[in-house]
Amino acid sequence: TTHFLLLGFGFQGKMQLLFSTLISVMFLATLVGNSLIAVVTATDPLLHTPMYYFLRNLALTEICYSLSIVPKMLMIQLGERKMISFTACALQLNCVILLVTCECFLLGAMAYDRQAAICHPLHYGTVMSSDRCFRMALGSWLSGVPVALGFTTWLFTLPFCGRNRIDHFFCDVSPVLRLVCADTALFELLIFIAIVIIVMIPFSLIATSYLCIVHAVLQIPSAAGQRRAFSTCASHLVVVTLFYSTAGIIHLRPKSNLSSSTRKMVSLSYTVITPMLNPIIYTLRNREVKQSLRRHLHK
Repeated sequence: TTHFLLLGFGFQGKMQLLFSTLISVMFLATLVGNSLIAVVTATDPLLHTPMYYFLRNLALTEICYSLSIVPKMLMIQLGERKMISFTACALQLNCVILLVTCECFLLGAMAYDRQAAICHPLHYGTVMSSDRCFRMALGSWLSGVPVALGFTTWLFTLPFCGRNRIDHFFCDVSPVLRLVCADTALFELLIFIAIVIIVMIPFSLIATSYLCIVHAVLQIPSAAGQRRAFSTCASHLVVVTLFYSTAGIIHLRPKSNLSSSTRKMVSLSYTVITPMLNPIIYTLRNREVKQSLRRHLHK
């Protein structure tokens, strides 16, 4: 096998044009929104805090994630050539695994940051020092490297026996795994263990952090103070819910019985829709980011 055929979505005529236009608009919104978040949090001194440092890294992750998937998806939807080379498919899958892993750990780091800010406000500067923030962000980016390289290399050295029709809009583990004409039981077991570890470590940190946050907030005597404390976590909670409720369905069961169309729609939600919504969620619910954006637009 030297190349694969990405079948994408089976839309035709005006429906295909409408779908591609909608995806293009969302892709542009993703790039613009996340780029604005990255630029504003990097250039505004008032936003040089751990929370916005992690938010900037999350925005960069979303930009890379969208760039690795959406342009090729638009090409196969609008063009007659729906091919992707063997090497490009492997590279795309490697990027997907790497960036999904990075986002998992970044969301965990952001939850820990909120816990430190609310539960230990007097020691916040010490607990979340710039050096620790850098190490946490670097660890998030590097955490997926061995997993991505190891499983991508393993998967693409398995025999495909000439089968090359991928019933998906990008090279993901499950649709590529279906083309392998060899016993994949060990691969499925080990990737399931890896995904559980990757998902559960940040998720456990997030759950523990929010239990501590809820306990600390309930100790605040005034209702206004409680609302103010919870409001700093609301955006993060929404993003965590969107990410885990969609990506988890797909990646925790590489060979699940989900229909092809259902799998594509769920994948579309976390590869295109969620990256577009993240900057909107953080700007609409964050007064500091909105004020910074207004200052930059005014300049």
